[in-house]
Amino acid sequence: MGLCTSKLPQMGRSLRPQEKDILKSPLIIFVVGGPGCGKETQCKNMAIKYGFCHVGLGQLLRQEAQRSTQRGRQIRDIMKKGLLVPTGFILDMVNDNMLSQPQSRGFLIDGFPRELMQAKEFERVVGRGPDIVIMLDCSMETMVQRAVLRGQVEQRVDDSELAIRQRLEMHYTLCQPVLTFYQQKNLLRNRFLVLAIF
Repeated sequence: MGLCTSKLPQMGRSLRPQEKDILKSPLIIFVVGGPGCGKETQCKNMAIKYGFCHVGLGQLLRQEAQRSTQRGRQIRDIMKKGLLVPTGFILDMVNDNMLSQPQSRGFLIDGFPRELMQAKEFERVVGRGPDIVIMLDCSMETMVQRAVLRGQVEQRVDDSELAIRQRLEMHYTLCQPVLTFYQQKNLLRNRFLVLAIF
């Protein structure tokens, strides 16, 4: 469950050597956690405090899903079902966003990687891994309540209660191998957040 089959790319496009050079020196921080755990909020705060660029995967996907293109419709359909958008498309979006800001001293990439293949494919395509991975967590019910409220306020198609519960189930299933992968590299930092619903 959770993975999707679509015509969107499964593998990221290879970066040219000069593109890899651009991404060698900035600090790259992955911020992972379930929907509604506070990734976007914490990344925005850290971006302001440290002068980093915030790359919000969810926001990039929602922007693409609003486009009146075949790819936009495909992504919208995938997101409504609570499924994962294919890795290749995700990597291309993340890399293009980072490469569009070559002077940045660091990137906070929230919501990535969502599965082990994305983590390994990022390293293959970019030629390096992240400098640190921050795992944000809070109770499942808190995440559901916050994401449902967010969906009502922001009118997000991917924040219905059913889609959120499916995404949480998928998150817990797919995220553990990612956490183990980065823990073995001594890059993982866990943060449990007690967050108010509002």
